[in-house]
Amino acid sequence: MLDLLDLKHAFDPVFDDLRARSSVVDRFVDRNIYQVYVATLWANVVLSPGEAGIEEEDLENLHDVVVAEIEQVLGPGTDLNAVFAFISSKQGEQTMAEVKLNQTHKDLLQYFSSMILDPEGHKKWMQEIRDKTGLPRSN
Repeated sequence: MLDLLDLKHAFDPVFDDLRARSSVVDRFVDRNIYQVYVATLWANVVLSPGEAGIEEEDLENLHDVVVAEIEQVLGPGTDLNAVFAFISSKQGEQTMAEVKLNQTHKDLLQYFSSMILDPEGHKKWMQEIRDKTGLPRSN
């Protein structure tokens, strides 16, 4: 299991890239675009931690590292819940269109928003989908 410092060191180049891709002019970061990129990073790492060079057990520590990065860019008290709340907002939808995310990418971020912001509602929604499609019930 990687500690916070190891994870920070491993992900610093990723965070630098996210800030650079979100920058409008030199050091000015477009907050909305940055949130789309951070949400994408988190969704991908959670889905495939091995592809990011970490183990599933590292996700809790990585969460803390990601939140510290978010706070540096977006301000104190801002966390992944706030980022995913943005994704679910009208402004989030507009930003995803602005950066030309394809529908699958948008769906992935909306799916994660649902899981993070309303876990119980997400379970009910997934069960409705399973019932309609005949997929097995989740335990």
